Amino acid sequence: MLRIFIVLTLLLAALHAEPAAVEASQPATANPEAEQKVAKPAIIKLDNGMMQIGLVTFDPRTRQVRVPCTVNMTEGQIEYAVVNEKGKIHEALLCTKASPTDVNIACKLLRYVSSEELYAIQDATGLSTGKYPEVSESTRKAARVNLRVEWTKDGHLQTTRFADWIINSVTSKTMSVEPWVYGGSMTYNGKFLAETSGDIASILVSNDSLILYAGADKFNDEVWLPNTRRMPEQGARVTFVIQPN
Repeated sequence: MLRIFIVLTLLLAALHAEPAAVEASQPATANPEAEQKVAKPAIIKLDNGMMQIGLVTFDPRTRQVRVPCTVNMTEGQIEYAVVNEKGKIHEALLCTKASPTDVNIACKLLRYVSSEELYAIQDATGLSTGKYPEVSESTRKAARVNLRVEWTKDGHLQTTRFADWIINSVTSKTMSVEPWVYGGSMTYNGKFLAETSGDIASILVSNDSLILYAGADKFNDEVWLPNTRRMPEQGARVTFVIQPN
């Protein structure tokens, strides 16, 4: 375990190397950890073998990333699965005090592969061209992640696929259970978009979000609702779990 801790610490140091300057007119690019100037966060080794950065815990053995959240919405249309509490909470199912940067660092340290396939290509002014990058099949497969959620009911731990908490208002069916895409967000004018927007996991395709839904209706912002029959009440504390596919 000491060896794992040393490797993680070295990787973290590499993630926060001095970034190159970014021109104001440069389009958004991926791999934000190589470009954004942020203070080096501390990684804590926990007694149970897990690691912690900020409020985010992660397990080098299972490669799970765990984010403490609160149920934010139980009615109304949703576009985001998880956002930081300073982000778009008016359209997000869960909110968290955790930093999107910390979530991303945990994913990088656990060797998650990012794919830009759902990040619209931008022109020199930062506007979307409506086109999307081509990525290799190996990258596409490696970037798939599974999302789960955990909570406690009557003293007993409950867990389910995150998709079970979301319903399509047109089909009246729960969201498809296919893997989501870890994109890692992007930078624009030297700023890490996930951190500035607060977007951690997005149902509607977004260049800001770390994780994106890849199923049908990912471009539709009018069909997704909280599935109140399967989720706890508003304000309930839950844990959002990212794990390998």
